Amino acid sequence: MSELDAEDREKLKDSQYAFPKERKEPIEDASHVRNAIARFDQVEGVSDKERDEAWDRIKKAAKKFGVEVHEKSWRELGKKK
Repeated sequence: MSELDAEDREKLKDSQYAFPKERKEPIEDASHVRNAIARFDQVEGVSDKERDEAWDRIKKAAKKFGVEVHEKSWRELGKKK
């Protein structure tokens, strides 16, 4: 995954984050989308509504960058199938 330094993170638009208000979990490329999915449950201080909205942004970015997402909801993350 490409590392973002503080300056790079500042340049990102709010819309390039799964959680724009908190500016957490950048989703500007495939690698960061995969990371946002993996770290999704580590984001603290957000409501379920914000998680729903973040998950929608992640799915949209995943489609854009060709990242396969099997879960329909963030609530399915980490559950065995």
